Amino acid sequence: MTKISRMLPGYNCGECGHRQCKDYAEEISIKGDFGKCPHLELERFVDTRAEIKEFLSTHIIEDRVEDLPPACQGCGEGIAGLKGDRKADFSLGPIPGEPSCREDLYPFSRPEDIEPGDFLRYRALGCPVIHFARVMMYSKGIVTVHLAGPHQLLSSEFQYKDVGTCMVTGFEGAVNNGRIPDVGETVKFLPSHCRMQQVHSGVIVHSEGSRLRIEGIDLKIWR
Repeated sequence: MTKISRMLPGYNCGECGHRQCKDYAEEISIKGDFGKCPHLELERFVDTRAEIKEFLSTHIIEDRVEDLPPACQGCGEGIAGLKGDRKADFSLGPIPGEPSCREDLYPFSRPEDIEPGDFLRYRALGCPVIHFARVMMYSKGIVTVHLAGPHQLLSSEFQYKDVGTCMVTGFEGAVNNGRIPDVGETVKFLPSHCRMQQVHSGVIVHSEGSRLRIEGIDLKIWR
């Protein structure tokens, strides 16, 4: 996957549905298809396209899968979390150009001082992991956020608001592996940013191409 990443144009434009070329390289290493990159169709990348094609023809998929993170292993046979006996219908990545899936949160503490751009510290009901997220908007008690990760704990200068336990009421993102479900369907899905790599469930309430909105979220793993 690292070698493929180095071959790609490196523009990180998001046209392939991934935030960065290195993320698209993972998909290429699994599926062997690099047709989503519009830049590789340009004349100046003819040699690059041929180089990637030759590389894929001489490196079998089984040799590459072992180096992928758990969320991507076995994608051809069903998407699994860390407990591989639980399969998801698809993995949900960010909307192109965004850093992670969007999450809608309902903080039980009902804070009134949340503003777009704030960082929140919280624990999702049903999940043991502390989350950090950046606020996109706050309306009628629901906060829409992008996950920011736990690395901010390493900095004493990082400022955040602790809102305690939150109920996750919705996800919005784009399918980056697996099938695209129908509206009204109850699905099992794996958020690509989930540190626990746990399969979630919910109901599809909106679909536009590969972009989905999922509500009725259940964080417990299904069988």
